[in-house]
Amino acid sequence: MFSLQNKKAVITGGGSGIGKAIAKLFAQQGAEVHIIELTVDSATEAVAEITIAGNKVFAHACNVANQQEVLATFEAIGKLDILVNNAGIAHVGKADTTTEADFDRIIHVNVKGVYNCLYAAIPKLRLAGGGTIVNMASIAALVGIPDRFVYSTAKGAVMAMTLSVAKDYMAENIRCNSISPARVHTPFVDGFIAKNYPGKETEMFEKLSKSQPIGRMGRPDEIAALALYLCSDEASFITGCDYPIDGGFVKLNN
Repeated sequence: MFSLQNKKAVITGGGSGIGKAIAKLFAQQGAEVHIIELTVDSATEAVAEITIAGNKVFAHACNVANQQEVLATFEAIGKLDILVNNAGIAHVGKADTTTEADFDRIIHVNVKGVYNCLYAAIPKLRLAGGGTIVNMASIAALVGIPDRFVYSTAKGAVMAMTLSVAKDYMAENIRCNSISPARVHTPFVDGFIAKNYPGKETEMFEKLSKSQPIGRMGRPDEIAALALYLCSDEASFITGCDYPIDGGFVKLNN
């Protein structure tokens, strides 16, 4: 079950964290994996680690917010079966503390970047006779998260794009779903804590972990397992759905 043999997958932001876990698992399940990162250096470690097992994995330098770069990258990759829109950046701020520059920066990467990859990938999926798309949304699109104004805005847009694409391309055998993680323990989280809470790293890690009712953060491999299922033939009856993977945050955080 959940084989990706003879499938070609593109994973944006696949060089670290959740994206890296997805790239690694997809390769283990037989897919040819293409990692898109801002620079090739950002993906070098992931490519080396995944390639050890003899899997086919390639890195591409591309700014997902730049449509011409995205189109050129997808043209080089050619026909594909799977797109995982994982690349994204975070921001802390409320509506009246988010600068215009920060607003534009988050929207360019987290919204326009997803659109650019959809725009480039859908014709390639069509060439393959269909395929599947997974967009990385967030529980921030589902519930109110303090100080996450533009990030929540962007992830809400990702969720809306997921529904639109699922509806528009259903007849062409292209499925589109989204995943909404709660807090996942990645290098980004460690860096965020170190930058914003120097000297209180352990205390803040515990506090952030316990914000999930289950009492811990998620692991990247847990998100990857859900992405694998949604991109596999076993999920062929699923499209236009969002999947919170959140340790009970959305429904149980009373």
